[in-house]
Amino acid sequence: MRKFCFILLFSLINFLNAQEFICEVSINAEQTGQPNLSVFKTLETSLTEFINNTKWTQTEYKVEERIPCAIFINITGYDTNTSFDASIQVQASRPVFGSNYKTTTANFNDSDFSFEYLAFQPLVYNENGDQGNLVAVITYYLYTILGIEADTLEELGGTSFFKKAKQIVNIAQASGNTGWSPASGTQSRFRWNDDILSGIFNEYRKSMYKYHLQGLDVMSTDLKAAKESIIESLNNLKKVNQSRPNSYVLRTFFDAKSTEISKVLSGGPKVDVSKTADLLRSISPTYVKDWDAIKN
Repeated sequence: MRKFCFILLFSLINFLNAQEFICEVSINAEQTGQPNLSVFKTLETSLTEFINNTKWTQTEYKVEERIPCAIFINITGYDTNTSFDASIQVQASRPVFGSNYKTTTANFNDSDFSFEYLAFQPLVYNENGDQGNLVAVITYYLYTILGIEADTLEELGGTSFFKKAKQIVNIAQASGNTGWSPASGTQSRFRWNDDILSGIFNEYRKSMYKYHLQGLDVMSTDLKAAKESIIESLNNLKKVNQSRPNSYVLRTFFDAKSTEISKVLSGGPKVDVSKTADLLRSISPTYVKDWDAIKN
């Protein structure tokens, strides 16, 4: 009996080590007029278990290494034929070395999200075939999050994950659902993935590494050097913006980072931030209030 308990405990520890995400899923169905239907709670539970209990990579993650993320799904329409219309917001973060601070790495708002779901149906990821739009959208964002985090730890480190997301895009195009094709517009899943895998955005991806690993992660040991690296990483975005002005990739970056950038550049040792603030105003005017708040 003791041997069986030890084996069970060892298996549980290995299971916990294997998963990549610790994700909180929230479903809001107020707009349907039937927010208390059990199907919405079942969907929330099923997605939470699907994301957190599936092994998405070959890497062994320790419990404390799991990626914190949050998925907010706003159901705007529902009928008894199991059809849902919705929007989805996906956020992710990672710890900053030597601190208790978690930096937001991703913040996506996606309004092109309709899907079929039957209560208690199993959610299964099939990387080589059609899996339905619900699983396709969720897995696309999970691999995108993995790619973004990998880029913050190694230059261009997320390529394999972005290619996984690309495979999902390619298969999902046949479904005819919006968000997966070039015709879906400039703020689609197709567009973000296609851009991030193009060489045009390599400088942005390298800036993600410099901003995080050589910037934020160094703050606990050398605040001035960290701040200078962050400024350099932001200045490097000028070339990217010149090639693709107002790109969806840069917009999602600033959606995640604007408040943090303003606070980091305003605090700590004195460095010249005036040119960087001017650059930020030109490439991300949406957050001009944050850039005007930079004081150093």
